Amino acid sequence: MAKLLMKGNDAIVRGALLAGCRLYFGYPITPASEIAEGAAAYFPKVGGTFLQAESEVAAINMLYGAASGGVRAMTASSSPGISLKMEGVSYAAGAELPCVIVNIMRGGPGLGNIAPEQADYNQVVKGGGHGNYKLPVLAPNSVQEMCNLTMKAFDIADKYRTPVFILADGYIGQMMEPVEFPEPVMHIDRKDWALYADAESKHNLISSIFLDPEELEEHNRKLQKKYALIEQNEIRFETFMCDDAEHLLIGYGIVSRILKTAVEKLRSEGVKIGMIRPVSLFPFPKAIIAELAGKVKNILVVELSNGQMVDDVRLATEFKTPIHFFNRMGGVVPATEEIIEQVKLQLLR
Repeated sequence: MAKLLMKGNDAIVRGALLAGCRLYFGYPITPASEIAEGAAAYFPKVGGTFLQAESEVAAINMLYGAASGGVRAMTASSSPGISLKMEGVSYAAGAELPCVIVNIMRGGPGLGNIAPEQADYNQVVKGGGHGNYKLPVLAPNSVQEMCNLTMKAFDIADKYRTPVFILADGYIGQMMEPVEFPEPVMHIDRKDWALYADAESKHNLISSIFLDPEELEEHNRKLQKKYALIEQNEIRFETFMCDDAEHLLIGYGIVSRILKTAVEKLRSEGVKIGMIRPVSLFPFPKAIIAELAGKVKNILVVELSNGQMVDDVRLATEFKTPIHFFNRMGGVVPATEEIIEQVKLQLLR
């Protein structure tokens, strides 16, 4: 198929369909509304279903029910809407239901604005809902990755029986780039735990309630073992010009695009600097960051938040390398020149 020019939000819809997703439940919210609009347009054309729920709370609970039926299903929203979904996210994690949840982050707190921000990192990566759960979180930095990582999210969800988050900022959701589509998933295996309304599956039980404390403790231990496997097998990252780097930049999402340009310009001035981009925010690429931290003089972390990922970087380096920080908030995205200025101010003095 030839490349098509499209928004990141539209690429998520196409990626979901190519992954075999056939059920979408959602409620419109800027800057994620094109996902619901695209799902309404395209899901019925391939025999799927789009349903606009009466609220975000309803949408996440519809997703819970659909995932129980063994089909690939998804929902999407933006920051305030994700907050409303969090009880249902915890229920889905507790019931071990594979599904995909997309958060196109906007400025906050409160209603904030519809500009891009990265201030939902702690909410999505660290939990957000109640209980001892973690979810895989993938962070695209291009429209192509909005498609590809959505497809990968469904594979991870089925492999580990878990909800998976796609975490992108409003910039990535709204920007337009050419997308080359991967091959579609042609067959999805029957799930032996799911409910298919037939004799074979009638004894299956989908639930997140365990009234006996010891039984719930055992369930939690089972979940922690699963999360340990995810940390072992599903780490994703990108490095750029790190082989001889004396300084290191770290950022994800749209920030990483700006950092890459800053690295190229600084290299042209003779500065030995590289960049690492976490693609999976959970599992976080701790080992590679620790390895690179041992080779550089210092690190600059750049975020569109008050400094939420920087804590994970500090833990990964075990505080052995000086960690510097620069941020913008409220939907303000720094220019390349701003990053270069911060590198010279904080790292090269």
